[in-house]
Amino acid sequence: MGILQRVLILGTGSAAVQIAVNLKSKLGCVVGIAGRASARSKKFFNELDENKNKVSVYIQNKKHVSMFGECYIDNVFVGYHAVEGKWDTIILSVTNDAYISVIKQLDAEFIKQLQCVVLVSPAIGSNSLVSGFLKSLGCSAEVISFSTYYAATKGQNSAVEVLTKGVKKKIYIGSTSKDSATCGQLSYLLCQLGIAAELMISPYEAESRNISIYVHPPIFMNEFALDIIFGEDKTVKYAYKFYPEGPITQYVIHDLLEQWKEISEILNCFNVERFNLLKFMNDDNYPVRPQSLSRDDIENFTSFDAIKQEYLLYIRYTSLLIDPFSIPDMKGRYFDFSAVPIQRVYQDKKGCWHVPRMPKEDYYRLKILQSIACNLSLSTPTIDKIINNYERKLQQFVQQNKGDLLSDDFVPMSLDEEAAIICNKIRGER
Repeated sequence: MGILQRVLILGTGSAAVQIAVNLKSKLGCVVGIAGRASARSKKFFNELDENKNKVSVYIQNKKHVSMFGECYIDNVFVGYHAVEGKWDTIILSVTNDAYISVIKQLDAEFIKQLQCVVLVSPAIGSNSLVSGFLKSLGCSAEVISFSTYYAATKGQNSAVEVLTKGVKKKIYIGSTSKDSATCGQLSYLLCQLGIAAELMISPYEAESRNISIYVHPPIFMNEFALDIIFGEDKTVKYAYKFYPEGPITQYVIHDLLEQWKEISEILNCFNVERFNLLKFMNDDNYPVRPQSLSRDDIENFTSFDAIKQEYLLYIRYTSLLIDPFSIPDMKGRYFDFSAVPIQRVYQDKKGCWHVPRMPKEDYYRLKILQSIACNLSLSTPTIDKIINNYERKLQQFVQQNKGDLLSDDFVPMSLDEEAAIICNKIRGER
């Protein structure tokens, strides 16, 4: 049996629907979906059954027509423990902090027959963690890391109908297997979707090319933003606006730069060279006009002193308060690009409190890096400060809401064991 013929997607979110449609339409795969047997997933499974296993993807922009489509899911499993049959590949379309817990729920014999595991949106180190865990179960499957999920997909009124609002320019791919044929197939898939794919020397390199880890913690885990997220300030504030409309100040920009330097030192232990942060932001994510940032400043960013680097990052964020490439209205106003409301903690139908995806997922990404740095005896004062801010807010919220139902989102993480597995693998590769 070849690779990417029978593919099982683990997860029932919007991204899982988009991936299923792409695998069916572009590669002709047999596709299954498995998810938790939970109240949140119940809506998805019920609607999927009512819709005779059909899922649909709609698009916001006509230029993303390759993402549009519908397909029928071949096999559906309610609960990961229910998964059975022959599948050559599983795609983990769940949050990166749940990778191991999801794999643990799969049948041991099922895991052993896998040939490939794809991580859609891993943290730095996720590949080492997953491949090490699989090996302990007697599974020698290739583990592939994407830099991030390749689109921006949101649910609609129906759980089985999703809207893709944006598509990434480029996805970086890294594998535990050299000269991987599966990476070639995935690159072909991305190409068919109009997305550039770059194969990296190692999974660490691919995992390091996720803009969220460099941007989100300084922006969402500072005192100002955390006061909004945990409800102390009830006014609407915006993630990418400057103080007082949002959290961005010269001090946030300073932390963003220093955090990048600390992450670069950690990545150096993985034999990943420091890359140009400003170029990555501009060329792979959201560009600004050359009148705002010259090509020379972008290309030579890493050679400048810290003050000029902070200055250039500050310019970038001021230049993106509006979409500089949008068409202005009759009054000369451009699209308000930075008006992304900061989401607050929320209660589900049972009254249980949860932390929104940003910063919950960013906390895990940064916490695992802090734990790796500690294991490697590296100093990370900026990362430490950001995490301390966040964990202090968690503790304050718990104290202020005694008697309320609280999810595990409010439990500070301890990832020393996971970091040890990753670091031992690094040492073994040297």
